[in-house]
Amino acid sequence: MRTSVRRALNNALDMQSNESLGDPGRIHQEGMTARALLENARAQVASFLSAKQREIVFTSGATESITAATWGAVRRSVENGSTPHIVLSAVEHSAVRRSSQLFATAFEGSVSIIGVDETGRINIDEFIEALTPTTSIAHVQWGNHEVGTLQPVAELAAACNERGILIHVDASQAVGHVSVRPKEFGIDLLSFSGHKFGGPSGIGGLWIRQGLRIEPLLTGGEQERARRAGLENVPAAVALGTLVADLDDAALAAETSSARNLLATALERLTTTPGISLLGPVDADQRLPHLMCLAVEGVEPQGVVLGLDRRGIALHSGSSCASEGLEPSPVLEAMGVDAQRSLRVSVGHDTTIDDINALCKELPLVVGELRSLNA
Repeated sequence: MRTSVRRALNNALDMQSNESLGDPGRIHQEGMTARALLENARAQVASFLSAKQREIVFTSGATESITAATWGAVRRSVENGSTPHIVLSAVEHSAVRRSSQLFATAFEGSVSIIGVDETGRINIDEFIEALTPTTSIAHVQWGNHEVGTLQPVAELAAACNERGILIHVDASQAVGHVSVRPKEFGIDLLSFSGHKFGGPSGIGGLWIRQGLRIEPLLTGGEQERARRAGLENVPAAVALGTLVADLDDAALAAETSSARNLLATALERLTTTPGISLLGPVDADQRLPHLMCLAVEGVEPQGVVLGLDRRGIALHSGSSCASEGLEPSPVLEAMGVDAQRSLRVSVGHDTTIDDINALCKELPLVVGELRSLNA
């Protein structure tokens, strides 16, 4: 978590603990103070996305936002008398895949899974061909969570718009790392998480295009303009607002450039080790700036992760949300590459060249030790 974000979060928590910060749905002083802070944070997030304040719904994170978008679209179809149909790519995050299958099945609908090429890029023609008059929603990532592949969001959004089909973009790996302005792309729904770019965990958002009405996933109270029930997490929202306010265009561009340079250095040095190669697009401009995926031949990735952990270096193996599991990565399987042996390398706002130097020194040593044991 960034220093300014932690400070803002602590200040808001202090206000909450001394009871000067109340329920933003109340009209007493404590409630109105909370309301002012909450709406200021909403305005900051909206400005960051070049959006309108009323288009931002605070959630607990991207998983909830994705599920809410899927549920709302499916319910919209059902209410219009259609059997739900959902289109998504084979490399979508598990939150997209599982919520889509769950809600489509609940209403006897169907899901179309679209293939990708060897770099993880969606097959545009196949995606468009899968769209039908009864399609409830189409999902597409801004950038992949394992290999970093940037997807043709603008082209797919245009195809959906021409057919009057809702399109949701999972931008949880993009917001805070590249410029994301959903309105310019013709998107209907966009999800993101604060912790992915230096904010606190437990806060994220769902951008809903102005004029679009979908049934909320969480019902009960009238919070978030009746779009997400439950007492808002005001301290976390304040921290998120502080984060995006600090991350102006110049700061974002500087962090993007730094991340690209750090990973380029790591890639150049690490791939001199036999059996270590890049998965995904070779062109850095076709990947997210802050993450890459490496294939490591001849060793189990869990052993590499544990070996690096003992040296003070934390990496992922396989799926970004299931690195402790033994199941092969569905993303890499869809790409047609070895889904069992991969490492996901990511850098953040506080990553330095010293960190990269340590990685480039230790990873070949760990891999060499494991290979010698196997031999």
